[in-house]
Amino acid sequence: MDDTVKGITFDEKGECTFCKIHDELENKFPLNEKTPERLQTLVEKIKQDGKGKKYDCILGVSGGRDSTYTLYNAVKLGLRPLAVHFDNGWNSEIAVQNIKNATKILGVDLHTHVADWEEFKDLQRSFLFASVPDAEVPTDWVIFSVLFDEAARYNVKYIVHGHSFRTEGTTPITWTYMDGKYIQDIQRRFGKLKLKSFPNMTMSRYVYYSLIKKIQQLRILYYIPYNEKEVFRIIENELGWKNYGDKHHESKYTAFFQAYILTRKFNIDKRKLHYSAKVRNGQLTREEALEIIKKDPYSGGIESLDYCLKKLDLTYNDFDGIMSESPKSFKDYKSYHSLVKALKTPISWGNKVGIVPDTVYKKYFSFDV
Repeated sequence: MDDTVKGITFDEKGECTFCKIHDELENKFPLNEKTPERLQTLVEKIKQDGKGKKYDCILGVSGGRDSTYTLYNAVKLGLRPLAVHFDNGWNSEIAVQNIKNATKILGVDLHTHVADWEEFKDLQRSFLFASVPDAEVPTDWVIFSVLFDEAARYNVKYIVHGHSFRTEGTTPITWTYMDGKYIQDIQRRFGKLKLKSFPNMTMSRYVYYSLIKKIQQLRILYYIPYNEKEVFRIIENELGWKNYGDKHHESKYTAFFQAYILTRKFNIDKRKLHYSAKVRNGQLTREEALEIIKKDPYSGGIESLDYCLKKLDLTYNDFDGIMSESPKSFKDYKSYHSLVKALKTPISWGNKVGIVPDTVYKKYFSFDV
C-alpha cells in the first residue's frame, strides 16, 4: 500500500493506516490456543438459534477461493447453510462449475438469484458513465441485499461471509464505497431502466433487518488459520475446484474492470491489497510482491475488450469517452455518507453500550479511511 491510496497516512516508523487496521483486527480476532474454543462457541450459538429450521445460516458463494473454502469449513463445523449465488450474467464457466461441484459434494442446497440481464447491464453502464471507481458495486451491493432477503425469507439469524482481513486486507473507502442511495442516484442520472429484478438495500431496510429481524453477519475465516497453498490443495482435492486466475476474477467483468479500467483510468491496483495481506502473514516477501506489482495485471488483449464492450452494448467511441472522462468519486453523487458521518459519534456510543448491534455499526459506521 502506498500514497496512490487517497487518505492513507504513515507514522514515524513508516507504518501505514492499513497495517494499523490489520493489527487492531488481529488483537480482536487473535489466532491462538483459545481460538478453536471461541469458534466452537460461535458455531453452537448458530446451531441453537437454527433449531427446527431448514437452514441455520445463509452463505454467499461466487465460485471463488474464499467463498468455497468458507462453505467447506461451515459444513465441516456442522452448520446447515443455504448457499446463495447472484448471477449477474458475467460468471466464467469455471466459477459456475466450482459452485456446482462444491454444493453437490458438500450436500448443500443452492439458491441462485438471476438478474434480468438488460436491467443489470443498464446499471453497470450507469456506473461506467458516472466515472467512479466503484463500477463493481452493483454486483457487490446486490449480493449483500440478496443475502439479507434470503435470511429474512427463511427466518435465519446469521449470514456467513467469506472475507478474511488476513488474505484480502481492508479496502480503502476511496477505492470502493457502496450504499443503496448511491446506487439509486447513479441509476437515476445515467440509467434508462427501473431496477425491479433484484433488491437494492436502503439504510432503513438494513436497519430493519439488523435491529428488528436481528440478522447478524459473521466471518468464520477470522477464526481459522489461512495458508493459500494449503487452501488451494484442500478445495482442489476435496471439492474439484479449479483456479480461474487472479483474485476475484471468477467474473469476466471483474477481471476486465480491475485489471484494465481501474489501473489505467484511476491508478488503482487492487493487487496491492491482497499482496500486502500476504506480506503481513509471511506468505510472501515485500520484495516478491513489489516485483509482481511491476507487471501489467491485464492479459486479456483485444479479445477481452471486444467481449466486454459487445456484452455491454458499448462502442469504442463510448469506451474512449468513459476512459477520458475525469475520474469522480461517490462524493460527487447522493449517498448516505454524510448521514453516516453525522451519526458516527452517537452510534459509536450506542454500539459500546450495546444499543446498536455490531452488524449495523461495522457496515455503516466503522470506517475512517
